[in-house]
Parts: sequence; structure tokens; C-alpha cells
Amino acid sequence: MAFTSCLSHPQISLKQPIGTWRNVGVQQRLTSFTSVNTELFGQQVSGIGINFRREWSFARGSRVVIRPEVATFIHHKKASGIHASWLANSQIASSVFTLGTVAVLPFYTLMVFAPKAELTKKSMETSIPYVVLGLLYAYLLYLSWTPDTLRLMFASKYLLPELPGIAKMFTNEMTLASAWIHLLGVDLFAARQVFHDGLENQIETRHSVSLCLLFCPIGILTHVITKAMTKRT
Repeated sequence: MAFTSCLSHPQISLKQPIGTWRNVGVQQRLTSFTSVNTELFGQQVSGIGINFRREWSFARGSRVVIRPEVATFIHHKKASGIHASWLANSQIASSVFTLGTVAVLPFYTLMVFAPKAELTKKSMETSIPYVVLGLLYAYLLYLSWTPDTLRLMFASKYLLPELPGIAKMFTNEMTLASAWIHLLGVDLFAARQVFHDGLENQIETRHSVSLCLLFCPIGILTHVITKAMTKRT
């Protein structure tokens, strides 16, 4: 009798699935209040929030169920394009850095281990390595140039370079690689001058040329000291 009376209760509709009942108005208000749309690492994250739902059943009565909604990540082609561009520039800088370093090593090897050989003398007379290094430097400079380059180079009110601005410029790999190519070209030119001066004055230059590869000012200073000591003797 109790079971029959319960089934005949006028407030319960048998057309609705037994066991669940949703308060649409409450869910819409709470969901709109707790929903968040944000962007993370170039990807839009949508639908983050908490879903409140009220359920009713014969066995458990009425209750409020809180369920976190699953986040949805929307991929942006723009972000991937920027990442691909950055990766390509990084690879170019690394490749040119290695290419420039390897290109100058044969000339230093000849000047140090075979300073009087005809091949060494002819190699030191050619301008090909400086043309190659100049083209590589111009290419990297073009890729690393930004509207803020001049402002960072001449940041002071007297239009002179300042250390913070130069340091900020060299945080870019492309700029750093171009500076390395610049140093390789200048160092090789200075090493060639030291080498030619040593041949003309019969002065030992192998130690000075070796220092010019990475410590060019010290290499030049060493050559000057060596030349002065040789004249005294």
C-alpha cells in the first residue's frame, strides 16, 4: 500500500527518468560564475570551472553534486608559427656559428705548424676568408636586426653605447652568433698582420698567432713584446 501510494503521488512525473533531476537555473548561474577562459603558452584554455548539479532519487533523496568541468585546449597556429620561427632562427645561428669557427681553423693551423710553407704564404694573401665571414656576418645582422637595435646600441643621452643595452642585445642568439663571426673575422685579420710582420722581421709568431684566435689583444701585445725583445738581442 505504501508503495502504491508513493507511485500515485501527483508531484512525480513518470515521463521523466527516475533518479535524476537538474536545476537548470542554478547550474547556469553557478557555471557562469565559476567558468574561466584563459590562455596558457599560446593555447587558449576554455571551460574551466565547477559544475553544480542537484540530483534526487528514492534511495538517497536530494543532494548537490559538484563536478569540475574538463579543460579544453584550443591550439593556435600563430603560437606554433612563432615557435617554429624561433626554432629556425636558433638553428641558423648555431649552424653559422659552427661554420665560421671551422672555416678559420685551417688558416691558424698553417700559420702555427707551417709558417714558412708556400701554401701558408699564399693562403695568407687571399681575401676569400674575409669575404665569406663578411657575408655571414651581414646575413646574421640582417636576421637579428630589430627596431630597437639602434636604441639599445646608443642608449645614453650622449648617443654612446651602454653596458645594460648591449647585454640585452646579446640575449638574442642571432645577435650573439653575429658578434662571434665579427670577432673571428677581426681576429684572423690581426693574426695575418702578425704573421706577415714576423716573416718580414724574422720574428717567432706562432705563440702570438695562437693567442689571436681567442685572445686577440693579448696576441698582439705578445707579438709587440716578442718583437721588442728580438731587436734588443
